[in-house]
Amino acid sequence: MRTHKCGELNKQHLGEQVSLCGWVHRRRDHGGVIFIDLRDRTGLVQVVFDPDSPDTFKIGESVRSEYVLKIDGTVRARPEGTINPNMGTGEIEVLVNQAEVLNESETPPFPIESDIEVNEETRLRYRYIDLRRTEMQQRMKIRRDVTRHLRNFLDAHEFFEIETPYLTKATPEGARDYIVPSRTHDNAFFALPQSPQLYKQLLMISGMDRYYQVVRCFRDEDLRADRQPEFTQLDIETSFMNEDEIMALMEEMIRQLFAEILDIELAAPFPVMTYHEAISRFGSDRPDLRIPLELVDIADEMKDVDFKVFSGPANDPDGRVVALRLPKGADLTRKEIDELTKFVSIYGAKGLAYIKVNDRDAGIDGLQSPIVKFAPAEVWEKVLEKTGAETGDLIFFGADKANIVNEAMGALRVKLGLDRGLLEGEWKPLWVVDFPMFDWDEKNQRWNAIHHPFTAPSCSIEELEKNPGAALSRAYDLVLNGMEVGGGSIRINNTQMQKTVFRILGISEEEAQEKFGFLLEALKYGCPPHGGVAFGLDRLVMLMTGASSIRDVIAFPKTQTAACPLVDAPAQVNEAQLKELGIRLRQPPVKSKAEKE
Repeated sequence: MRTHKCGELNKQHLGEQVSLCGWVHRRRDHGGVIFIDLRDRTGLVQVVFDPDSPDTFKIGESVRSEYVLKIDGTVRARPEGTINPNMGTGEIEVLVNQAEVLNESETPPFPIESDIEVNEETRLRYRYIDLRRTEMQQRMKIRRDVTRHLRNFLDAHEFFEIETPYLTKATPEGARDYIVPSRTHDNAFFALPQSPQLYKQLLMISGMDRYYQVVRCFRDEDLRADRQPEFTQLDIETSFMNEDEIMALMEEMIRQLFAEILDIELAAPFPVMTYHEAISRFGSDRPDLRIPLELVDIADEMKDVDFKVFSGPANDPDGRVVALRLPKGADLTRKEIDELTKFVSIYGAKGLAYIKVNDRDAGIDGLQSPIVKFAPAEVWEKVLEKTGAETGDLIFFGADKANIVNEAMGALRVKLGLDRGLLEGEWKPLWVVDFPMFDWDEKNQRWNAIHHPFTAPSCSIEELEKNPGAALSRAYDLVLNGMEVGGGSIRINNTQMQKTVFRILGISEEEAQEKFGFLLEALKYGCPPHGGVAFGLDRLVMLMTGASSIRDVIAFPKTQTAACPLVDAPAQVNEAQLKELGIRLRQPPVKSKAEKE
């Protein structure tokens, strides 16, 4: 139907007869001559309907926004003074010889290209319209290019692309499973995979050596801007490589990806930081290194002060007291500080103490804050020295249980860095390593795996059993601009070690056999040392396109309530289907007024 695409035409096509198909992007009537910007996936081209061709001109008069057209015409140069440098085709136009309306269109629910803000619910309900926008088409193109590059890289390094099942068995991965009833097995259910973790380990045991898959994964969890109930990850596993070798190969892949798709050279090699250092300096295991602000521990300075808000956590083994210096931050108003206090309360902080450094040389007399009176001058002098404070700076303080301080002050650090434009550099990748194997769940009085229960520890079985809280894992996360874009580990390839980890996690032998018996059995038959990594493809593309949400880089995403307005899913099924599956629905309990609110 067409000889060229709209966005492909340029001066090299002058004088050629072309056939184009696309949507009416914009129509303009200029003194009897009709101009239409015709749009397809590649871009726009201006087509001209001349009244000297009355039949064709009549069609030009009848079309409206988003009509689908086929036009035959001649490529010609635009008249002098009408060149549009903002269009790839801005030096030429197509004089229409023949035109055909392939389909009409009703007025779209929102303009395709406009500065008018359209709420996300409407965009998702009419996603097929939303995807026509240039911005969305460009994001989908980058997503395609990213996926293609990653596949090509792994293919070139002798990885096999192997598909693993979607209908599988529920396993503890840290989130709730989506379950699927089985019609052929009474009272039994499949689970949609949260990841192909166990299958890819079985592939290593089978001798496949190097595996990858661009795979859909499913997690029934609370959603955020960077979370979806179904998402895509690049899943990778390899045998006979240690963590340093895997990290080096993945670095090469990501560096080549950014160079090819965005023409950006990332650092080589990526810096490596331990989990402990990341938490200590930034309050987060995924620090944004573009932000030059750091947390400074001042517990030693605050242990003997009369201010219990500081001295209490300073003397608590589980507490932490930190200072965060904001250069030139003394210009913040009380209202702005109150807003920041409200912000850190989201993370459990009970308040946000601060000191304005009005005159560094004046000692304690140059400090402005309600808390200055609660500690002697020499204490504040040590704090000023430790933080490197100067005249005009503002110092924020966090004091509480360590986890609350880390979350609250880590989030405050990021907010201040973004709000005040303190970013240094555009892209800052980082490997975070030496994660703890477990963290202690105080509420349930049990250990939980930091990553997953198949991650290998960096110690012996005896050391692991003796002190689980001190054990480090052979795990590694790739962080980019404060977001975890990939995570992996060396896996357990020994039956006894795997059983030990299950036992520490409170998984009984019976439960382990029921849920993971196939893995424990497979580990007995010459399991090679192996490890892998999974990259969040949606999140990676979101960063590379500058989108604010992964929903903007997924063709048909769910809302934050895990619903699809486009097809109105999830939906009820009829009684016959339920009966065939042996399922009887129970009416949900009636919510009280307080619960509804």
